[in-house]
Amino acid sequence: MGQQQLLLLVLGIVIVGLAVVVGIQAFGENQRKSSADAMINDGVRIASDTQAWSLKPTAFGGPGELGLAELSFPRLGYTLGGNGCEANEYGTLNGCFALAVSTTGGATTVTITGTADNGNVVTVTVTGPNPEDISATITTS
Repeated sequence: MGQQQLLLLVLGIVIVGLAVVVGIQAFGENQRKSSADAMINDGVRIASDTQAWSLKPTAFGGPGELGLAELSFPRLGYTLGGNGCEANEYGTLNGCFALAVSTTGGATTVTITGTADNGNVVTVTVTGPNPEDISATITTS
């Protein structure tokens, strides 16, 4: 009878140990997905502010003759640096965001790239003033 109880005790310890390991892995994966969702939210918010700024008249602080070529985080009202980010990046608790403006054939594209410490990289692209002109992708390592 003592051997059977010892076997059941060892089996119970193994099952509890496996459950703890699976729980830790599930928590880590959920945390990574949650971080990516928060970064997408920040990127789309910046993209939406970009669209709103591009539609403002010059008298209200909108783009001048150069249009989106004048775009920068300070023009959108964001403070550069902070949260451990580079001096030319906008930092949130979720990651650091960089802004790039390119013009090809008269069409201007704004690319917002966010990187997080956990390896998530979010790229949000703005190609025009409409909601369907915003696209986002997530890359995880």
